[in-house]
Amino acid sequence: MKNKTSFLPREGEAQPSRCPDNTAFKQQRLPAWKPQLTIASVLSTFFLTGAFCLTVGVCLVLSANSVREIQVDYSDKCSDCSKLRENSSNWNKECHCSVNFTLKEDILGDVFMYYGLQNFYQNHRRYVISRSDAQLLGRKVNIQRSYCAPFSTYRNGTPMAPCGAIANSIFNDTIDLFYSHNSSVIQVPLLKTGNSWWTDKNVKFRNPESYNLSSAFAGTARPPYWQKPVYLLDEEDERNNGYVNDDFIIWMRVSAFATFRNLYRRLRRVRHFAEGLPAGNYTFRISYNFPVTKFKGRKHVILSTVVWSGGSNPFLGIAYLVSGTAATLTGFVITGIHLKLRKKKTYFQKQ
Repeated sequence: MKNKTSFLPREGEAQPSRCPDNTAFKQQRLPAWKPQLTIASVLSTFFLTGAFCLTVGVCLVLSANSVREIQVDYSDKCSDCSKLRENSSNWNKECHCSVNFTLKEDILGDVFMYYGLQNFYQNHRRYVISRSDAQLLGRKVNIQRSYCAPFSTYRNGTPMAPCGAIANSIFNDTIDLFYSHNSSVIQVPLLKTGNSWWTDKNVKFRNPESYNLSSAFAGTARPPYWQKPVYLLDEEDERNNGYVNDDFIIWMRVSAFATFRNLYRRLRRVRHFAEGLPAGNYTFRISYNFPVTKFKGRKHVILSTVVWSGGSNPFLGIAYLVSGTAATLTGFVITGIHLKLRKKKTYFQKQ
């Protein structure tokens, strides 16, 4: 055992210095700029900030109000189908309903179709985490160790693909749009692909590697509320199947609020609809599959255009207006306080 004195520096040896290096950074000698807050600089900052926010807010609000939007609620108009879907044993029975509406003016430009849900809470903690990101990337994983339960496997041990409560509750109504033109009915051409983000298709969602999709999902089963397996979601386009299906990807992007809308289709601008949707009589033909009665929900379809600032959402513009108003009022308050104090100072100097 070494003597304790062996750890002490011997006589004549230099002790290690604890002082920082003699550099401008470690000795805090770097040049610094300390602004001098004068009344002119403070007031100009508040008033310029207020003017900027008010200008941007007015532009955003006007832009949002210029969006053309038609919203049709079909919850009550499809009440017969809604009653049929309340009984889960009728899952294999088809039910269709139609909703008529009229466009009094043309909707020019690109037109987007959304489906909207009301009183559907996707922000519940257990609902949000009920998914397997590794499975959605096409990897072979043990989903029993994921957060997908109770929608992970069936009683016989067959895994669900995809698993989780989010995937199981996918919106599966089919909505077609028809246009009445010169005593004839024309189906409006709608695009079902190209609606998701590039990062979703190429980064977050991938199909398992195999020579075809049916073999890639062999040994798995569809979620209990689904009518088709995941590799048959789009029977018209093989590239829009499996985990890279656009409708599935958009649904997996959960909403923070109970009332939300998701992009469903885009207008294909050809023939009669090259300029957009012409004025006239239209009909939504809906294959009703998604029940909402039990949680007192509502369903609606939205036809909308977009502008440079996005869709019909004035929230950002209102936020800018509130911020600009607050900054401007603060500037006036500071001005009033400054004038009052200067007047009092002048009075005492005269005394």
